[in-house]
Amino acid sequence: MYGRDPWGGPLEINAADSITDDDRSRNLQELDRSTLPRPLDATQQSWLLGPPVRKKKKYVDLGCLLVSRKIFLWTLGTVLVTTFLAGSITMIIRHVPHHKHVKPQLDNYTLALNKTLMFFNAQKSGKLPKNNNVSWRGDSCMNDGKALEDYLHQDFIGGYYDAGDTIKFNFPMSYAMTMLSWSVIEYSAKYEAAGELDHVKELIKWGTDYFLKTFNSSADTIRVMVSQVGSGDTRGGSVVHNDHYCWMRPEDIDYARPVHTCYSRCSDLAAEMAAALASASIVFKDNRDYSKKLVHGAKTLYKYANAIKESYNRPDNEFYKSSLFWDELLWGGAWLYYATGNITYLDHVTNHDMASHAGAFWGGPYYGVPSWDNKLPGAQLLLTRLRLFLSPGYPYEDILSTFHNQTGVVMCSYLPYFKKFKRTKGGLIMLNHGDPQPLQYAANAAFLAALYSDYLDASDTPGWYCGPHFYSTDVLRDFARSQIDYILGKNPRKMSYVVGFGHRYPKHVHHRGASIPKSVKKESCKGGWKWRDTKKNNPNTIVGAMVAGPDKHDGFHDLRTNYNYTEPTLAGNAGLVAALVALSGEKKLGAIDKNTMFSAVPPLTPATPPPPAPWTP
Repeated sequence: MYGRDPWGGPLEINAADSITDDDRSRNLQELDRSTLPRPLDATQQSWLLGPPVRKKKKYVDLGCLLVSRKIFLWTLGTVLVTTFLAGSITMIIRHVPHHKHVKPQLDNYTLALNKTLMFFNAQKSGKLPKNNNVSWRGDSCMNDGKALEDYLHQDFIGGYYDAGDTIKFNFPMSYAMTMLSWSVIEYSAKYEAAGELDHVKELIKWGTDYFLKTFNSSADTIRVMVSQVGSGDTRGGSVVHNDHYCWMRPEDIDYARPVHTCYSRCSDLAAEMAAALASASIVFKDNRDYSKKLVHGAKTLYKYANAIKESYNRPDNEFYKSSLFWDELLWGGAWLYYATGNITYLDHVTNHDMASHAGAFWGGPYYGVPSWDNKLPGAQLLLTRLRLFLSPGYPYEDILSTFHNQTGVVMCSYLPYFKKFKRTKGGLIMLNHGDPQPLQYAANAAFLAALYSDYLDASDTPGWYCGPHFYSTDVLRDFARSQIDYILGKNPRKMSYVVGFGHRYPKHVHHRGASIPKSVKKESCKGGWKWRDTKKNNPNTIVGAMVAGPDKHDGFHDLRTNYNYTEPTLAGNAGLVAALVALSGEKKLGAIDKNTMFSAVPPLTPATPPPPAPWTP
């Protein structure tokens, strides 16, 4: 069969190739079936697939227990990792050098603070607590007041001995308690950090408990109070039962001691005791019943002091004569305002005549010298606090600004750039102008300077002016540190004037209890003189006692018989404690407690000032 070739030639078509589409489709299907795999026998399958795969078991047979395989592997892994870590840590601990944890070293001021508070433990009279921690002291003068027939209590046991003798003078004792309370109110956090807050509060309460015995503290009005227990006449009078003439351990005193009372002429004493009770009431504000008792007693005493207005001076009073009573009225009234919030006390102490009588505008050689006799510097600073933090405004602003300015003047007088007070070559400021026993005045001034510095810092005030010159608050703290450092041993003699602090300190302290061994038999009044006059060191260390101090040439004689060098006092040591706590600790602890002082003070709303006088041409 031929067909036409499109390229010009014949086209031959074989008959065999002339197959229908159905035939071609059948052929393809047969071809596809021929390519399908044939089933393999077991041998062939083993060649291709290798060994058969065994299915994993879900459980582990531990013999007596079937455990989930997953849990078993997790447990085993955890044990192995833990063992590895424990071993690694043990090896590290064994081979790495060990460094013992060392507590931060306390600064000198804190160390000295711990010791100076112990002096008050050594001065306690009466039945001592078990934790008094002065091994050579015991119960003493347990009959004080029992021989007094015309007084309502007949119990004047307790309180503190004033110095190296065994007399209890209420005037310096109450000043000491006020200073301690003031320092606690301002620096309770620092006392807490030093581990001494409970201790110092117990010391304050020991004093205030005694004060409450010395007048009718439950009455609203009194006519008599006790001023002193014991006799100290050194003017050639009777030597019988004379606490200055006799040299005995207080535990050996068995004679009846005279009790001195005051019916008049003791405004300063009553006002100072009012300050002690009022300030302590703020310290013990969380003990409401006791605090109210203290406030009531303070009000009664201040009412008595303000009514009689006469100084604590008697012909038979040789010691602690007060030069003025107005400063105590200012001081006591300020404390009562803070303790009660009663605006009547604020009106009283901001009266211009009161300030004038107290000497706020006088000046003079002893202006600005804080002591048991001169409360004006402390009172002015205390009222400056009110202006800085509460700013009561009219009508108080005028006199408060005066107190503030005068406080600045006092602080200027402490600085070495001004020449009001001389200094020894070693740097001790002679606030008492070269007279003996200078350390107590320097310690008091150091406290006021450090406190004023903290007041300014707390009120965001960088400093103050002395005339045209501006001084930062750091200058005040530098002054305070310089005086306390001198007392602690940074002086020409390289001697600490605080017993038990440092490597070199007085060993012949003028102190009856410290100079007589506890183990000896009871000495008679004159029998103890041999212990007073011996050249040997005191057998008992009266830890924390700040002695009277050096002379104006930095000289010091460690003589028991010379009290102007070696006798410690309550008033002096209270100022030292206050200064030490103010300077102690880190700077971040330096902030005062602004609020506790005002805990009883209600919000003040300034009165509207009077209109100006009419203008006249």
